[in-house]
Amino acid sequence: MKELQPIIEHRRLAAPATTPQALAWHDGALWISSRDLRSFHVVDPESWTVREEFDVPGIPWAATSVGDALWFNLGEGRLDDRWLHHYVPGEGFTDREQILCPDYTGSYLSYDGDHVHLSQWYKGRILRLDDDGEVLRRFEVRMEISGHAFVDGFCYVLRGFEAPEEAWRIARFDPEEHIPRMIDLAAVPFPCRSLTHDGERFWTNHRDADQVVSFTLPASP
Repeated sequence: MKELQPIIEHRRLAAPATTPQALAWHDGALWISSRDLRSFHVVDPESWTVREEFDVPGIPWAATSVGDALWFNLGEGRLDDRWLHHYVPGEGFTDREQILCPDYTGSYLSYDGDHVHLSQWYKGRILRLDDDGEVLRRFEVRMEISGHAFVDGFCYVLRGFEAPEEAWRIARFDPEEHIPRMIDLAAVPFPCRSLTHDGERFWTNHRDADQVVSFTLPASP
């Protein structure tokens, strides 16, 4: 990997529960899951207080905001098969049919304003899905993926390798390009999990430290 400047950390805060995993910005709050407790915590970003918490019927691997609702990616059963669940704040899980992730696998979620995108960690790719979970397009990231988020039409992705030593960077690509180019922007000097954006700054989890981190990118050279 080429040498990159590190991200610029702005806040590093204790997660509301152990093993923070899923992370989404929705309606002015951060939605943070605990992988081990199988719960979600809705956190006020300014006071860093929990507004709400609730349990979910599976391992909460990812979440993304889709207008008035959210999609969760939950691991279920002995084999940890991955399913997408539709959730409406104030109402809970809806009657909308659950969607089985392609190949029973998938990790992080993002939303571009029209479609949900699901990454597959070890396959090194992001899938654009239709409303029924069918794959519309594949984006090859060519590394393991630990989070992604759309900002101003671009997809920002945390990519790297978990082993032998965790090494991560944040890259960007334009999904409108015929063959999108992955442009590396900055190094992430800790094991990062999930990515979201609040309109000004990115957020990710330092899961092993039970911390949530906000950051911006260094200026381009």
